[in-house]
Amino acid sequence: MTVRLNLFGSPTATAAKAAGHFGLASKTILAESTLPAATQKLVLLRASQINGDGYATDVWSKNAAHAGETATRVNLVAAWRESAVFTDAERAALELTEQGTRIADAAGGVTDETWANAAGHYDEDQLSDLVMLIALINATNRMSVVVRQRGGDYQPGHLG
Repeated sequence: MTVRLNLFGSPTATAAKAAGHFGLASKTILAESTLPAATQKLVLLRASQINGDGYATDVWSKNAAHAGETATRVNLVAAWRESAVFTDAERAALELTEQGTRIADAAGGVTDETWANAAGHYDEDQLSDLVMLIALINATNRMSVVVRQRGGDYQPGHLG
């Protein structure tokens, strides 16, 4: 698989500037949100897995491990429903992530039950940050998949 396009190839190009804004928005949430950092990384990893984004899956699995996440939890994110290593709050965030990522596959979008479950674990600011994080990673995943950005070479800690 060959990379089709480097969106950051020309730093003054409109696309590079826009992609930079996505990155800054994500960094703001990662740095300033009271949403637990482990939950943020699990959400970013799960959405990236669903979207088939090898680059982002590489980034967020390595960043989670670099931040102290266990290999067991990182490896079980894709099978979180069948795993005993995630908290109820993390499960609520992962369910919201999956439904928010698979909107096109689910006629009703995010269910009221899933929203209520997440709202039972997170305050309004955290929910807002979670929604933004899900939206941003989905947009970023789509850019990466379209241009065939490959995973495997990322060095942990570079992107949050």
